[in-house]
Amino acid sequence: MKSLAEEIIEWRRDFHKHPELSFEESRTSKIVADFLRSIGLDVKERVNGNGVVADLKTIENGPTIAFRADMDALPIQEETGLPFASQVPGVMHACGHDGHTAILMGAAKRLSLQRNHLGGNVRFIFQPAEEVSPGGALGMIEEGVLEGVDAIFGLHLWSELPSGTFQTSYGPMMAATDSFSIEINGKGGHGGMPHNTIDSIVIASHLIMASQQIISRNIDPLESGVITFGKMNSGTAFNIIANQAVLEGTARSFSPGVRNILQTKLETLTKGLENIYGADINVNYQRGYPAVVNHKTEAEIILDVARDVFGPENTGIMKPNMVGEDFAYYLKEIPGAFCFIGAGDTNKPIYPHHHPRFQIDETVLPMAAEWFYQLALKYFGTSSST
Repeated sequence: MKSLAEEIIEWRRDFHKHPELSFEESRTSKIVADFLRSIGLDVKERVNGNGVVADLKTIENGPTIAFRADMDALPIQEETGLPFASQVPGVMHACGHDGHTAILMGAAKRLSLQRNHLGGNVRFIFQPAEEVSPGGALGMIEEGVLEGVDAIFGLHLWSELPSGTFQTSYGPMMAATDSFSIEINGKGGHGGMPHNTIDSIVIASHLIMASQQIISRNIDPLESGVITFGKMNSGTAFNIIANQAVLEGTARSFSPGVRNILQTKLETLTKGLENIYGADINVNYQRGYPAVVNHKTEAEIILDVARDVFGPENTGIMKPNMVGEDFAYYLKEIPGAFCFIGAGDTNKPIYPHHHPRFQIDETVLPMAAEWFYQLALKYFGTSSST
């Protein structure tokens, strides 16, 4: 008979071989739903598309906590060479969501065996579409997955932390992730007669440089913010002054106040350049995920559990980082906490998330499932009997 650890790794490898993009997770969700039903949970399928919600009910009107895993993959061609590499061209689990899904399935099985001793109810949320904005969490919330839930918890495997380590944060942990596109319409012309043109590339250059002063001269030095221009398209030839330049980028922040400043000042800056140069500048600023902000009491609970599961020497408080996560939406609704569990094998090259050669150390998956299990026992004040 296979051990639970072996089952978790087997599930993860199966999901890895058969990745599905955001809102296309039909195979994954069916496997998850069928399994959860087989261990006696009350299962609801097709929540916000391919979401699955399952309840382990032990006490009528008792306390209820929720655990969440995301299921979607990315549009990336895998280059790992693993024996269980993606069999879907151009699609890959390059962020660890295959591991998240398998971990939560393992935790559900373990907890189902404790149903008569838990002292509370557990809701398992398998969410589609974390990788695309506005993300799958909002739709799950709109369909009522948090109704009756007292607290919610989630994790993210993190390849840039050594395997078997655990980190979380009190308060802000991950950033709000906004995006913008800016279209600069000038007046093209001959490269030797610039006085007859409105040079969109020159305007774009001023915009990129001046935008960094929004951070350095408008944000409290003890606060954090980032404005990044990741894409710029302009021009057709070396001797033609470009009529148009289109820029795309992202703004990251932790506090609502800083978030508002970044948007307002960027829009104000473009209006100023528009007036100075006589160009027509259009800004499309889109709010993405809000910041992931842990609740202090729940963060203390998950840290306490992590010290037992991973060891106090492997458990700590992290600095907030500027990546985003739609788990933020759940934390805006009810108390809860999010964490990173290290999955980087230090004996192998470490590739970042969303990289074609991204890998995780599978040995941490059973530990993560154990963390969920012990977290439920801790929250309900129950001692393990298995």
